[in-house]
Amino acid sequence: MKAIRASRFSFVFPLFVVLLFVSKVHGAEKHLAYLVPDARIPFWNIMADGIRHEAAELDYRISVYSAENQAKKELEFTARAIREEVDGIILSPTNSSAAVTVLKLAEQAGIPMVISDIGADSDNYVSYIQSNNYQGAYDLGEMLALKMEDKGWSNGTVGIIAIPQKRDNGKARTRGFLNALEEQGIGSAGIFQQSDFSYRETYDFTRKLIARHADLRAIWLQGSNRYQAALDAMADAGKADQLLLICFDAEPEFLDMIAGGELVGAGMQQPFLMGEKAVDTMDLHLHGRKVKKVQQVDVLPVSGRNLDQWLPLIMRNVLGHGMESQ
Repeated sequence: MKAIRASRFSFVFPLFVVLLFVSKVHGAEKHLAYLVPDARIPFWNIMADGIRHEAAELDYRISVYSAENQAKKELEFTARAIREEVDGIILSPTNSSAAVTVLKLAEQAGIPMVISDIGADSDNYVSYIQSNNYQGAYDLGEMLALKMEDKGWSNGTVGIIAIPQKRDNGKARTRGFLNALEEQGIGSAGIFQQSDFSYRETYDFTRKLIARHADLRAIWLQGSNRYQAALDAMADAGKADQLLLICFDAEPEFLDMIAGGELVGAGMQQPFLMGEKAVDTMDLHLHGRKVKKVQQVDVLPVSGRNLDQWLPLIMRNVLGHGMESQ
């Protein structure tokens, strides 16, 4: 009888080890795709780093596809992810209307999708991770109004160089910022929408705002990576000391620029954190857990007055410093 029991145990134990090994291998093979508008833009690169970081923590393989701001490429990459039978797709759409087709294709293929920023004109997704764009922009409007008042420029106007207003996040930013300016009695000098996000585009928009509005006192750039184009346009127009610049999002050099007064401030989203939350949310869903339909992440209203206070969060969640290779 002891021999029989020993025999059964010797059979069950190796089987248990094999099953455990297979289970771990199966988990490691789970595959997620991240469809990003343009990985050449630092904000999206940092979000992709957050996605990669959390995917590695949770034992997912991740493929990142950059559409270079072209809806056609975004559809091609969606089809590719579907052919590869990924377990889930994280999408930061090129624009909110184009996301409708991407969501429909994924739904037809039975692949769950999490939206990370920008938003979609339909809601057939698992969850939407969004920055509080309205509040972040509103806070910037108040910050700029205070700075203009300090300089005695409250009678001046503010020009806006915006991200595409077809995007939900773009609409929310514009609405929040204009509401804050209106409450402070400051007028808008008009708005230009970026399309190719190039240096030349931002430079030309800045020069046009300067030429058309003699009372212009500030430029609000709804992105961050083309800040130098705006500064160069101000300098070339002989207005460097007569205009303020405030931005949304962040670049590493913004820390010194804000501290030195070259930049009034920035509404800093937390893309690394958003990327992590997108993967966490997808993982919970794939394991049958309930997740919130909409999850908001704060935008940090960073100025010279609070830069030191926000610095630890900026380094990790905004810039992803020290986390990319972990």
